[in-house]
Amino acid sequence: MIIVTGGAGFIGSCLHAALRRRGLRTVVVDRLRDGVKWRNLASHAPDRIITPDELEGFLATEPDVEAVFHMGAISATTARDGDLVWSSNVALSQVLWRWCAARGVRMIYASSAATYGAADRPEMFRDGLDGIEGLRPLNLYGWSKQAFDLWVKREIEDGAPVPPQWAGLKFFNVYGPNEYHKGSMISVVKVKYDEVVQDRAAKLFRSDVPGLADGQQQRDFIWVGDVVSVMLWLFDHPQVSGLFNCGTGVARSYLDLAHAVCDAAKRARDVEFVDMPEKLRGQYQFFTCADMSRLRAAGYDAPFTSLEDGIGQYVRDYLSRPSQNL
Repeated sequence: MIIVTGGAGFIGSCLHAALRRRGLRTVVVDRLRDGVKWRNLASHAPDRIITPDELEGFLATEPDVEAVFHMGAISATTARDGDLVWSSNVALSQVLWRWCAARGVRMIYASSAATYGAADRPEMFRDGLDGIEGLRPLNLYGWSKQAFDLWVKREIEDGAPVPPQWAGLKFFNVYGPNEYHKGSMISVVKVKYDEVVQDRAAKLFRSDVPGLADGQQQRDFIWVGDVVSVMLWLFDHPQVSGLFNCGTGVARSYLDLAHAVCDAAKRARDVEFVDMPEKLRGQYQFFTCADMSRLRAAGYDAPFTSLEDGIGQYVRDYLSRPSQNL
């Protein structure tokens, strides 16, 4: 079987759908709670759902597991409870790593581009374990992901047991179906779509960087289908291990994104600039761009979806339909 932590969440549920299409047996580790999160699994139910609190007890039963995809985390960049974030994002990850290492189970886990902090040039977004001590995340979430990456590096350098395949993926700005439960952490694409279909202007933050025009903040936006393709490729190539970026390698402006949403929704290109909230100042990455050379060198050669094509697919196949889930 395959364990998918965070399997009812955004990226986890999209991955889970692909695993189920392959006919694989799955265990999802997540909390559905009240609300709409269950809909992320409605068309591809797992064999079993357990809560994060039940995970260690489940692992103690020695289940026959081929691989663990560890997508579960507190992913809010505005999170403030350091104890909770450490427990969820670092301590639980260490438990899974050690269990996988001891039993010869492969592990693919979610890191984050938030580990790069205030990096503002393409050459500053190089992946791999070398030199990661110099990264300075801007928020608690990014720091927790960095802390686990550093722990992995120390385990490897110390000669401690490691999973037979391990891969950390530094996800950049992912968008696509099944993100609807994420509240304030939902993708900018979905937020702008909701604005423009109500015939309102697409609102973007004014630039707070001297010399950078409004709307020209740039991010590496990646379609969730491409993220799933990378994870499945790693699953199919067990000889590949490492810490890899997972973006497109192309930085696009927020103005480009807003225009693409307007075009896909068949609305006029109407954009309004607003002040950045105080809570985001000093924690906002105004430039990200994944260096994808390491993953390409490992053999991944599939093309990445352009921003316009990804947004078009998201709007056409999901957002504009009554049933928006994958």
